[in-house]
Amino acid sequence: MSVSRFERLVGAALDALPEELGRLMENVAVVARDRHPDEDLLGLYEGIPLTERDDYGGFAMPDVISLYRLPLCEISADEDELVDEIAVTVVHEVAHHFGIDDDALHAWGWA
Repeated sequence: MSVSRFERLVGAALDALPEELGRLMENVAVVARDRHPDEDLLGLYEGIPLTERDDYGGFAMPDVISLYRLPLCEISADEDELVDEIAVTVVHEVAHHFGIDDDALHAWGWA
């Protein structure tokens, strides 16, 4: 799948998040990358979760949510499955932005 098509699918997954949730996201960039350089990941949140921010400040670099195109494509049988995998990965990484850890996501069936 082309990078541009993948980026459009990621955008659609973000657009599908509830509007109220999107308004609460603060100083976070979502990017599509081919693959994590060291680990076999579908996505990665890097930053300071909203629950841990005291005085984040106006000049802080944004948090980054990366979605990894090649691993997501490799685990998906077709584009419909890829759309689902992207959606789950977006929810998973956005949850980390809100301070929800992997244990809670596992308990809720999202990991």
